[in-house]
Amino acid sequence: MQVDGLRVLIIGFVWPEPTSTAAGQRMLQLIKQLQKAQYKITFASTAKKTTLSFNLSEIGVVEKDITLNSSSFDDFVSELNPDVVVFDRFIIEEQFGWRVSENVPNAIRVLNTEDLHSLRNSREKALKQKTHFSIDFWKTQEITKREIASILRSDISLIISSYEMHLLEQEIGINKSLLLFLPFMFSKVEDNFLSFESRKDFICIGNGKHAPNIDAVVTLKKNIWPAIRKQLPEASLHIYGAYLPEHINQMHNPKEGFIIQGWAENDLDVMSKSKVCLAPINYGAGIKGKLFTAMRSGTPSVTTTVGAEGILFGESWSGVITKNTLEFVENAVKLYTDKAEWKQAQKIGFKIINNAYNATDLGSVLLDKLADVRKTLSQHRSANFIGSVLQHQSMKSTKYMSRWIALKNKK
Repeated sequence: MQVDGLRVLIIGFVWPEPTSTAAGQRMLQLIKQLQKAQYKITFASTAKKTTLSFNLSEIGVVEKDITLNSSSFDDFVSELNPDVVVFDRFIIEEQFGWRVSENVPNAIRVLNTEDLHSLRNSREKALKQKTHFSIDFWKTQEITKREIASILRSDISLIISSYEMHLLEQEIGINKSLLLFLPFMFSKVEDNFLSFESRKDFICIGNGKHAPNIDAVVTLKKNIWPAIRKQLPEASLHIYGAYLPEHINQMHNPKEGFIIQGWAENDLDVMSKSKVCLAPINYGAGIKGKLFTAMRSGTPSVTTTVGAEGILFGESWSGVITKNTLEFVENAVKLYTDKAEWKQAQKIGFKIINNAYNATDLGSVLLDKLADVRKTLSQHRSANFIGSVLQHQSMKSTKYMSRWIALKNKK
C-alpha cells in the first residue's frame, strides 16, 4: 500500500550494523519495506557511530544525532511531525515514548522489539543461578514487567518470533490487535551454491557483544569441538564475529582446528563455503540470524531447541535440533559425512526461507497493519485502556525524572 509523503521517525538503540549483527540486518529490512511504500524516513540515535555502522544517507534516509534527557528532542520531533515513530527496543520507548506522546500525539507508536529482551535476560539469569527456567520465573522479573508495559503503551509491537507471540498472547493475555508477527524478511533463495564435495569445515558465527554467542563459542571449545575433531581430525571449525572479546581470541589454536577468524565482511560468503554450521545456543530469545544465514547459503546446521525456537516451519529443520552434547556431536559428524542427509537438510532450509520468510508477503503485512491502525487510531487506542493508563503513569514519572536529570546536567 503506497502512502506518498508520510514521514517515519526511527529512534535507534544503535546505528544499524548489518554486517555484524542480525539486529542491523533486521533494521535495514524494515527500512526497505517502508521505502517501498514511499515513506520518508529519518533515523535518529543517541549512540555513537562505529566503523561498521551503515551509511543510511546513501539509501535516502535522513540521519539525526539526538540527546537523551534533553528538550532539544521535543523541538526536533515537533518540527519533523512524523506520522509514525518506531522505537528500536523497549528501552528506547521508555526513554522517548512520553516525549513522542506529548509532542506528536497523533503519530503511530511502533515498538520494534527485536526479541523479548526479558526472555533472554531471564534465561541467562536462570542459567547462571543454576536454577530451572520457567515461564513463571520469567513473569517475576522486573525487566519483564518493564518490557510488557512498553508493549502495552505502544500502538503496534513488532514480534519476530512465533514462540514470543504465543507467550504474549497466551501467557500474558495481550490483545492481538497490539501485536504484529513480523519475522526476518528475505528474497527468494535459489539452489546455486557450492556442492557438498566443494565445501569443507565447520562454521560458527555471531557478534561478540551478544552474550549467548560468546557462551556458544565457549561451549564449542570446551565440550563439543574436541569430540568432533577426534572423529574428523582433518576438519576445522572457523569462528566468525565482530567485537570478539580477548578471551575468545586467545582460544585460537590451528593445531586443534579451532580457528578464530573475527569479523566477516560478508557472512553469506563465508557461510556458503562451509559444510555445516554449529550453533549450540544455550539461552537467548527472538530468532537467530546465524541460522537464517546458514539456510540462505545452503548450509545445514546443528543447533539446540532454544536456537531453533520460533523459526520452525511445521516440524522441519534444515539440519538437526539436539537436546544434549552427545546428540550434538553425533549429528554434526553425520551431517558432515552423509551427503544424502546433507542435501535433504539443505532443501528444507530453502523451503523454510521461501515459504515462511518471503519479504514481499511479509512487507505487505507490515504496510497493511500501519494503514489500518492509522485509519482507526482513536478507536485502536480506546480499546487499549490498560495501555493508556500505563502511558499516563509513565508520562508522570519518566517525564519529571528526565527533566530533573536535564536540569542537573545544566547545573
